[in-house]
Amino acid sequence: MTTIAPPFTARRSDYPDSDGEPMAETDLHVDEILALIAMLKERYRNAQDVYVAGNNFIYYEEGDPTARFSPDVYIVFGTPKRQRRTYRLWEEGRPPTVVIEVTSRKTRLEDAGNKKILCAQLGVAEYFTYDPAGEYLRPPLQGFHLEADEYRPIKADSEGKLLSKALGVKMYLDGGLLNLADAATGERLLRTDEVQQALREAEAELEKLRAELKRLKGQ
Repeated sequence: MTTIAPPFTARRSDYPDSDGEPMAETDLHVDEILALIAMLKERYRNAQDVYVAGNNFIYYEEGDPTARFSPDVYIVFGTPKRQRRTYRLWEEGRPPTVVIEVTSRKTRLEDAGNKKILCAQLGVAEYFTYDPAGEYLRPPLQGFHLEADEYRPIKADSEGKLLSKALGVKMYLDGGLLNLADAATGERLLRTDEVQQALREAEAELEKLRAELKRLKGQ
C-alpha cells in the first residue's frame, strides 16, 4: 500500500528572521546601511503608511521558506508603519517600492544579478546599487527604474545626481558617501552624525538663553 504524504504547510515559525550571517562585509558598509535607514525613517517619520527597513528577510512565496532575500535598505509605500521581524509579501500585499543595495566585492554578483532580477520580477519600482568603498562599481552609484518588467538605467543629471521619482529625492556622492536631497527643495537629508551635532548645538544655544534670562532676572 502506497502512502502519500500530505503537502507541506509552512508555519509562521518556519520563516526564520536570521541566518546567522553578519549584517555587512565591513564597518563602512554597516555604517552606510544604518545611515540610509535613519535618513529615510526621518524623512517619513509622520507618514503612517510608509515602511522603511533593511537587512531583514523578505519572503515572497507562501509555503516556501527558502524563497527569500534580504535587501540592505528598502522602502514600501502603502503598508502600515510597524515593527516587523520579517516581511511576507502574501500578507502585506505589496512588494518594496525601492531597494538600495550597499554593495561590495563579496556581494557584487548577487546584487547585480539574482537579487536585481528577482526585484524586477516582484515589481520593485526602483533599484539602486552603491559601492561606498569604490571597489568595483563604475560609477559607484547606479540606479534603475522598472519599465515593461525590466530595469532601465536612471540617467544622471548635469550635476551627476540620480533622481528617485518614487522617493522624491536626488542621490549623489560627496566624499564617496551617499547623500540624499529633496528633489523639490534641494534640502539635503541629514545623516545621523549631523543630526546629533545639530542637537548638541541646539542644546548649547538653549543653555546660553537660559543663562542670559537668569542674568536679566537678577538685575
